[in-house]
Amino acid sequence: MTARRLPRGGEIDRTRPLRFTFDGQAVSGFHGDTLASALLASGQPVLGRSFKYRRPRGLFGAGVEEPNIYADVTGDGQFRPNQRVTTEPAIEGLDLRAVNASPTARNDRTGFIDLCARFIPSGFYYKTFMWPDWHLFEPRIRAMAGLGRVETGQTGPSGDQINHFCDVVVVGAGPVGIAAALALARRGDEVMLVDEGSRIGGSLLYRDARIDGVPGADWLPAASAELAALGVRVLTRTTAFGIYDHGLIALNQRREAGRPDTLWRVRPDRIVLAAGAIERPLPFAQNDLPGILSAQAGLAYLRRFAVLPGARLVIATNNSTGAEVAGAMAAAGASVTLIDRRPQATGPDTVDLRAGRSLRRAFGRGQVTGVELDDGTRLDCDGVLVSGGFTASIHLFAQARGKLAWDDRRLTFLPGAEVPGLTVIGAAAGHFTLADGLAALPAALGLSSAPVAESAPYDITPAWPEPGRKDRVWVDYQHDVTAKDVELAARENFVSVEHLKRYTTLGMATDQGKTSNLNGLALMGQITGRTIPEVGTTTYRPPFTPVPYASFAGPRGASRMNPVRRLALETQHRAAGAVLAEYGGWLRPVHYGRDETAILTEARMARQAVGLFDASPLGKIEVIGPDAAEFLDFIYYNTMSTVKSGHCRYGFILSESGVVFDDGVLVRLDVDRFVVSCSSSHTAGVHALLEEWRQDRFPRKAIFIHNATAETATITVSGPRARDTIVAAGIAADLSDAAFPHMTSRWLAAEALRLTRVSFTGDRSYEISVRQDRAAALWDRLAEAAARHGGGPAGIEAIMILRAEKGFIVIGKDSDGMTRPMDLGVSGPLRTKKAEFIGRRSLFQDEAQRPDRNQLVGLLPADGQGLLPVGGHGLDLSGPVPRSIGYITSSSPGAAVDHPVALGLIERGASRHGEEIVIQHLGQRRRARICAPCFLDPKGDRLNA
Repeated sequence: MTARRLPRGGEIDRTRPLRFTFDGQAVSGFHGDTLASALLASGQPVLGRSFKYRRPRGLFGAGVEEPNIYADVTGDGQFRPNQRVTTEPAIEGLDLRAVNASPTARNDRTGFIDLCARFIPSGFYYKTFMWPDWHLFEPRIRAMAGLGRVETGQTGPSGDQINHFCDVVVVGAGPVGIAAALALARRGDEVMLVDEGSRIGGSLLYRDARIDGVPGADWLPAASAELAALGVRVLTRTTAFGIYDHGLIALNQRREAGRPDTLWRVRPDRIVLAAGAIERPLPFAQNDLPGILSAQAGLAYLRRFAVLPGARLVIATNNSTGAEVAGAMAAAGASVTLIDRRPQATGPDTVDLRAGRSLRRAFGRGQVTGVELDDGTRLDCDGVLVSGGFTASIHLFAQARGKLAWDDRRLTFLPGAEVPGLTVIGAAAGHFTLADGLAALPAALGLSSAPVAESAPYDITPAWPEPGRKDRVWVDYQHDVTAKDVELAARENFVSVEHLKRYTTLGMATDQGKTSNLNGLALMGQITGRTIPEVGTTTYRPPFTPVPYASFAGPRGASRMNPVRRLALETQHRAAGAVLAEYGGWLRPVHYGRDETAILTEARMARQAVGLFDASPLGKIEVIGPDAAEFLDFIYYNTMSTVKSGHCRYGFILSESGVVFDDGVLVRLDVDRFVVSCSSSHTAGVHALLEEWRQDRFPRKAIFIHNATAETATITVSGPRARDTIVAAGIAADLSDAAFPHMTSRWLAAEALRLTRVSFTGDRSYEISVRQDRAAALWDRLAEAAARHGGGPAGIEAIMILRAEKGFIVIGKDSDGMTRPMDLGVSGPLRTKKAEFIGRRSLFQDEAQRPDRNQLVGLLPADGQGLLPVGGHGLDLSGPVPRSIGYITSSSPGAAVDHPVALGLIERGASRHGEEIVIQHLGQRRRARICAPCFLDPKGDRLNA
């Protein structure tokens, strides 16, 4: 192969030379080269080894269709495995190592495997390595399998992730995609145009064209300038790799200079696919030799990078696009023979045309040196450019659940029935000439006109692999699948297209059928007496091309890893001097003062007068519908269907193992409308649980679930002066105990708020829920009124003291992964509830019924040494070795009692009130007395004080 760089032409910047290494050898190039174009210009034919047989391979394509040549790339302080060299820019100082080669692609010590090819056809490993034990062979086989290598310990930045909305995403910035983007932007649509190339233009960058009477090379700059003027967002080096549910299209934007990729999640109103088409190989013996390229790839290397693929070239084709390639190669100085399978073919006068002929085989060892035609003629050459027709790039269309239709005239699958919100244009729709692609735009997009191009009609004749040949014809370059492998699959009854794929690995890996699928399907059809559409296609799955894990991972660290949620009243809290910290994913006031002494002060203020708490993070999940009551009976451990409208009930939600998952108050607003108020840190989990059971157990029931937590602010007013504070704030409601008793809820239309009388402190308390944009004004009114009654704002740590005095628990703090409701003193529903509920069966297991389970208790210091340590373990000292009998879960000073209080989970705790036990923590021992968990007002008189 005598590929060489021409002295003039191309997009490269010859004033900016660069160097990199490939398998230890220096390679020269220029700014604007891809790694592939620089390697091709170096004249080295063998750039890789095949996956299975380790055959020498060279470049076939010029873009994402390249099946052969991958390299592990080191540079810019990063190691990137398995990079397709045709899509990576050449950069100074990179070090490339060919994959599947040891030590180099040119001198691979595993190349002898090809000599054993007849003994290792498709499926051989399923049969050969069963005896005596697969595991004897597995390590070596796995070491040789795969593409590229992983460098353990490699670290690097994760990519950015962007969520974007727009009217239209146009995928593919060839001439038809550009024309579509321009037309849509002119009528006022917000348009995003994406293309996997380093610059827009598509086929205009290397094929002859005239659009609206001007050369394509002149039309493109003018179109680019207008795109910018219209505000079209243009992303190059960006692959639309998948279409997902609800119209989500995922894009991966590749960066340079060591920057990680960017993942775009875009939800447009409309997707326009102008993804083009991929040129297929021709089937002939030895068609995988280095020096055999796709014809369009050869033209791209010539005109974009000024690399002539050879001095004596054979252009072999079955369609009308070969003539332009042949003429361009001849004009660049090559001696060209055009082999066109079509009997009526014509070609330029500068080439030797052999119409009606086709290739039978190629010759050469390590590179192509000649070909034989079907009439026995032999031709010497140093390069072969092949075109077996075009396969429309319908991967994204199929991912969107679009059905495909076979086109006998163009010999490809094309989009069938229209997919809502998705339009396919250009070569992806089977318009393989620019004139046809532009002419179809008005009907496809609802336009009044479109640019006009002139081009000869597209013509093609079939050239599929033939069964029964004794020599090797390669169908899938990437996975070393030959025509014989497809015939073997048919003989062994793997005739289904999905079975064929898995038995032979046809169309797997990163190729995903881009160059291989249609030839394989056509061959299976001939073997089994079926047409190509009867054979069918395999499932097209994302990603279209590989996406780095770093892109999916996204930014890591701090709030970007786990964003802290912010309160609508954060400004008011900061103005009041709040110290803020993260609790359950929310940034919340810890206390309102310079130091922690304010915590106990705030707790005492709330006990003696009134305290204001921002309870906005509490879950507010609405469950609506005629079957909501039945559904909530199943969700809760307690019976909830008997709650009256306007009333509330406290209850537990269990996991399937019977463990307490969350607790909280359920508010019944109306006959078929409830609000699940769950713990702040459990809101997402409870919402997910509700949706899971709605879909799984109640799919046909009339139930709707809406998480209103983020849109609603809640302010809790608690203390003996709570009622006075609300009245003073001007909230008009009858708050008498007769009209508004404890555990009831009212909607106040005049104030556009919901007032619920519940308590987490043991004192008279009201939760006021309001739309977030009304929260600031309401807080200011309540804060002013509270100050007049001797109260004010209180932080979350003060709440923790107040609830501990009452023995109210926090799930996950005063419970663990084994705590059942009976351990917390709530066993009634298990005996009396008739309806099924989550976790019911588990509560009857021996483990749940053990008499020696850890149970919720109160603990008082019995040694006069103050607060008991959280996490301290109770000890049983009766045996030879101390044994843990539980631990302290909460501990705080008293606000309304004159001693510290603590809660804990202690073995058989409910029956041990009054008993003293030893507590050990960090090597120190204390004494504590077990008591009831409620330290203040056990009769609940303060709720109506």
